[in-house]
Amino acid sequence: MSSLNLITIPNPLLRQKAVNVTVFDDKLEARVNNMFDIMIEQQGVGLAAVQVGILERIIVVRYEGSELSLINPEILNREGKTIDVEACLSVPGRQGYVVRDKCIRVKGQNFKGEPVEMEQTDFMARIVQHEMDHLDGILFIDKLEDFS
Repeated sequence: MSSLNLITIPNPLLRQKAVNVTVFDDKLEARVNNMFDIMIEQQGVGLAAVQVGILERIIVVRYEGSELSLINPEILNREGKTIDVEACLSVPGRQGYVVRDKCIRVKGQNFKGEPVEMEQTDFMARIVQHEMDHLDGILFIDKLEDFS
């Protein structure tokens, strides 16, 4: 069981901008592991630290056997557009269509502070972009094209 708790709207922390992580230690690794636990408990595919009340630039993603955590993520390149339905653990009971980049190149750090860079496409790219929006206080409902 995680020591962190999921927050939902209208909690004002969800609208705050997260700050860069500067200390890479065992406590950071524990936060990342706790975030994975919460995401799995809630049956989600992604989670940003902001969603558990931590205003740090951390995201975790787990989808179709792929798992990643990114600290201080930044999108370097974007290609193509796609529209699909999104939902969010912090916005229960709502979903809608959001336009996202189909392919992104993203860089960041792992929980040890080592640089990482990768390309994500399709639904993994969508998840990463959704979670990165949380780091800037943006929710998917701010980007709805067509509510369903």
